[in-house]
Amino acid sequence: MQPLVSTAWLADRLGTPGLVVLDATFVAVQPDPPRDEAAEYAAAHIPGARFLDLRALSTGQATSLPSADKLAARLGALGLNDDVQVVLYDNSPHHSAARGWWLLRRFARTLPVAILDGGFAKWQAEGRPVERGMVDPAPTRFGADPDLAPVRTKAMVLTSLDKDAVQLVDARSPARFDGSEADPRGLPSGHIPGSINLHYARFFREDGTWRSPEELGRLFADAGIDLDRPITTTCGSGITAAIPAFALHLLGRDAALYDGSWTEWAADPQTPKVTA
Repeated sequence: MQPLVSTAWLADRLGTPGLVVLDATFVAVQPDPPRDEAAEYAAAHIPGARFLDLRALSTGQATSLPSADKLAARLGALGLNDDVQVVLYDNSPHHSAARGWWLLRRFARTLPVAILDGGFAKWQAEGRPVERGMVDPAPTRFGADPDLAPVRTKAMVLTSLDKDAVQLVDARSPARFDGSEADPRGLPSGHIPGSINLHYARFFREDGTWRSPEELGRLFADAGIDLDRPITTTCGSGITAAIPAFALHLLGRDAALYDGSWTEWAADPQTPKVTA
């Protein structure tokens, strides 16, 4: 299974034994009134899809990475085991299926995981079937297999600021990056010194599908990012940082991710901050 699959590919395989579809919708910055991802899933989802519930898997602290036990318990409740293949999709402006992919790569690294290109919006636009209600699979006992080497902490990022080899890629909007737009969480504005802004929205076409590998490569190159040097991605709270990480995966490259991101960094009065 390729890391990015089309709606046609998934439609042809729905119901195949061993193929599990997970709704990974998560709205990182809530509108007013707020969206309820679980209620939206219950109202309409891809047939047979199960609700990953990324909101419940967030710790609510500066860093949103759950414990291995917490994620394993959730995957077990969803009926996953080591013999399945997983396809993730979302219906979020933050393309949160990439965050689901990142979590599964960290805690279930041997599990084949793909993202549905275009997500639920493309599925619906093509008139494909949806169903209502909650899917309640038979629970299993899922064993986590953590690989946290690519996870970066605030201390690690602070240390790397003096090392030219590490490139920090910030996936937030240009206005939030340069501080001209107020932080939605009420934190100080700006960015981590030395970081490079590459807005997550630029990785997608107008219909929400991912750009081609050639286009992705040009995005990084035009931003002055050297794919042969270490890259750490960051954003507001660790959600959209998974988007450039997945883009690099499509290009055959690995990236680290600063999970606390700006939420943790800006909350510390001692960390250096830059505004343009």
